[in-house]
Amino acid sequence: MAGNESEQKGASGDNNDERSPWSFIIRGMWRSPLGLMGVTLTTVSITLMVVGLAFDILGLIENPYANIFTYMILPGGMITGLALIPIAGFLRRRQWHQFGIPREHLHINLSDHKHRKFLIVFIVLTVINVSVLGLIGYEGYHFTDSPYFCGVVCHQVMAPEYTVYQRSPHAKVACVECHIGPGAQWFVRAKISGLRQVAAVLTDSYSKPIPAPVEHLRPARDTCETCHWPEKFHGKKVKVMKHFTNDDQATPKVTEIALHIGGRNPETRVFEGIHWHVSNDVQVEYLATDAKRTNIAKVRVKRPDGSHDEFVKNGEKAGAGEAGEWRTMDCIDCHNRPTHVYDMPEDVVDFGILSKTINGAIPGLREDSLKAITGKYATRDEAKAKIGAALLDLQTNRNAGELEKYRQDITKAGLYLVDGYLANVWPETLVEWGTYQGHLGHRSPDYGGYSLADTTFGCFRCHDEEHVNSGGKTIPQDCSLCHDEPQM
Repeated sequence: MAGNESEQKGASGDNNDERSPWSFIIRGMWRSPLGLMGVTLTTVSITLMVVGLAFDILGLIENPYANIFTYMILPGGMITGLALIPIAGFLRRRQWHQFGIPREHLHINLSDHKHRKFLIVFIVLTVINVSVLGLIGYEGYHFTDSPYFCGVVCHQVMAPEYTVYQRSPHAKVACVECHIGPGAQWFVRAKISGLRQVAAVLTDSYSKPIPAPVEHLRPARDTCETCHWPEKFHGKKVKVMKHFTNDDQATPKVTEIALHIGGRNPETRVFEGIHWHVSNDVQVEYLATDAKRTNIAKVRVKRPDGSHDEFVKNGEKAGAGEAGEWRTMDCIDCHNRPTHVYDMPEDVVDFGILSKTINGAIPGLREDSLKAITGKYATRDEAKAKIGAALLDLQTNRNAGELEKYRQDITKAGLYLVDGYLANVWPETLVEWGTYQGHLGHRSPDYGGYSLADTTFGCFRCHDEEHVNSGGKTIPQDCSLCHDEPQM
């Protein structure tokens, strides 16, 4: 009987001289460098994660790199630590034969109060770990999908896009709603692409300037049309444009046009106007010769009556830019800069005169302002330091006798030009005036003389009277198709 009692005590782990396999593993892990590292790494990581989460929720810290540490680095440390603990236990068992310890099978005996206590502690710690990881993962998911993460963390790379995004009509729309959209498939694709982009940033091998990702964007019907519905657009929109000239800085040239926004006419039920191109009843496809989709070789049209037509531009052949793939026209083909809209230098200067920030009464100030703001500056800091001085020098050379009279206004104009430059130009990443052109309308590609004059933008990519079908008919360039004079 005594022998049996001794064996039972040894089996239950109550006898210190005859510990169970579990006791040897658990106690031994604290003496194992790997096990101790796992416990320490897990404890430190989970503690810092909770502290970082609290700081972020309470708004006590706004450094994006602190959030990267909280939501991306520390969870990795915690998972690594949790993985090291069982690995340390496994390696500990492999060492038992060196100490003459039988390698018994591990088992859980719920009738043993120590086993029950261990199991309860294990379940509680597991629930805590899973809960913390789940909460951190949820907050980390929203952090990595936030405009703040996109624009601030990769500040040097995305500063141009983030700056213009903040002043755009979509400033309250998160980047991912347009660049990714709903659904797991596009989310996974975007994150995989993001890993490649992170590697490019770390190795300083990313493109300068950042190319517009037109070929990688999700179809607009999955993104834009969740808010904007072409079927419900109709009527006209009056657009007023005001511009000054170097010869007349006092009276702006005013152009008013009524744009045929189009959509389904509520009276005739016919789809008409500009948005005819993306009607559900019409399919417009085109074949581009370049990745930027500025040179269109062929256009195919399927009309509501079922008829088809194909227009081919003389002398154009589809090249490798779009890999010979036909694209169905959607919102992005015209609204290619719906959010990241850059100003042209003449727009900046004309708005300054219109808002009285630039004094139009000062002779030659518009022309000198354009020269100063479009000067070649190696860095933004250099532009910030030199634009005001350049404007003052130009005005001095033009009319030194009137300089003191207008010095204060010229200084004010110089500060305004600096702000306009910094809001649109980043020489370090090769973002210059006119780098990113929009396809809305048909503004001349050499508008102001600061962009590429050998590239066609906007409507005239197709509406150029040069795309001809088999019957000799061209895609018209008739102004009245899209706009006319407002009716008073």
